[in-house]
Amino acid sequence: MPHTRRDHAVVLGASMAGLLAARVLSESFGRVTVVERDALPVDVLATGSRHRRGVPQSRHVHVLLARGASILEDLFPGFVAEAEVAGARTTDALGQVRLLLSGQRLLQTDIGLRSLLCGRPLLENLVRARVRALDGVRFLERHDIVGLTATPDGRRVTGVRIHADGGEQETALDADLVLDATGRASRAPVWLHDLGHGRPTVDTVQVGLAYATRTYRLPQGAMGKDQLILNNATPENQRAAVLAEQENGLARLTLAGMLGDRPPLDPKAFDAFAASLHFPDIFEAIRDAEPLDDPVGFQYPANVRHRYERMRSFPDGFLVLGDAVSAFNPVYGQGMTSAAMQAEAMRAVLADDRDARNGKPLTWRRYFQAIAKAVNPPWQISAGGDLAFPDVRGRRTPAVRMINAYLPKVHAAAAHDVDMSVAFIRVGSLMDRPESLLRPDIIFRVLRGPGRRHPRG
Repeated sequence: MPHTRRDHAVVLGASMAGLLAARVLSESFGRVTVVERDALPVDVLATGSRHRRGVPQSRHVHVLLARGASILEDLFPGFVAEAEVAGARTTDALGQVRLLLSGQRLLQTDIGLRSLLCGRPLLENLVRARVRALDGVRFLERHDIVGLTATPDGRRVTGVRIHADGGEQETALDADLVLDATGRASRAPVWLHDLGHGRPTVDTVQVGLAYATRTYRLPQGAMGKDQLILNNATPENQRAAVLAEQENGLARLTLAGMLGDRPPLDPKAFDAFAASLHFPDIFEAIRDAEPLDDPVGFQYPANVRHRYERMRSFPDGFLVLGDAVSAFNPVYGQGMTSAAMQAEAMRAVLADDRDARNGKPLTWRRYFQAIAKAVNPPWQISAGGDLAFPDVRGRRTPAVRMINAYLPKVHAAAAHDVDMSVAFIRVGSLMDRPESLLRPDIIFRVLRGPGRRHPRG
């Protein structure tokens, strides 16, 4: 989009991606309007457990990985401490996280990377309160999005058409920039086609994932010193689970099954599913726990990535962010951190655009190239990891096949060498890129195989 005076940006959707986008855009635009179809709670502490209609997965375990927590702390100074005061828990990404991967128990040690554990409503409410406090930002709640407005030639988006919930009369909201953060249900591909630009190509990995979650009050010491236990799925046992401490002394257990294996919602059958995991750790932790609700389920058919960076044309004044660009298998816990990484990438592009010395006005291609670079690591981890299962449908490149043969060997090495655990979790926390596991020193440790244990320090 050519360099113009920036007055008004409109963000579609008050998702985590939308909230972070509004925060970043407030640095470059005099006014930012966030359009959301839901009614949004205002009192963070009083409504921390309220689940929104627009976030159907909010009842399940949520983790803000170390990279995401770092970005939020940068965008909202003091955020992590504020979250802790509100009841959230912070945990060392390896010292207090028990990783049961590829049939191996990874060694643990404190590494100083802090992840944030709390329910989605609480985290979203805290971020939303910070965004509400920004000068020039307003929320337009209970409004549905009808479509975009654009110039007759379709080369520039000029705003968005909306109407109030339950109403019929449309209102045109003019904007210098419209950003779509409406998630997996985004209609951006349809809008682009209608404007004459075609649709983006889409990468899909069909996982057929189903998961179910229950909240507990655990007995003292049920998880030992750990605050999160992750038991991943393998081609031999396609069931996975994560048990995590959440806000206010509660814990949530999310059970997942791939390729049509659905965790049951009947409480006794739910427990039996937990007992069927490769490792007994999670079932033993909940066996004498007090359940606080019945299991609730959710289905996730596929990882999806829209390749906007590969389009031949695209309208000025329109961008896409978050799950509307790429949505990942939730078991990997990357969704909110990926949204934060994309917001960080957008911030860098906008900052570069504000620097008049570079002579580079913001263009959609430069933006989406930056977004693609941010999306690549979590996509490699989640979509690539899912392709290790023979019945998962998706494109398997030679690189994907090689990595999926290599990772179980990394896990085996990490069961005996704590430095391998550190290298792996830095990638899993999205602090380091996946290619870091292919450094010569790492490959040497993997190929050396299990010998004597290598504790840190």
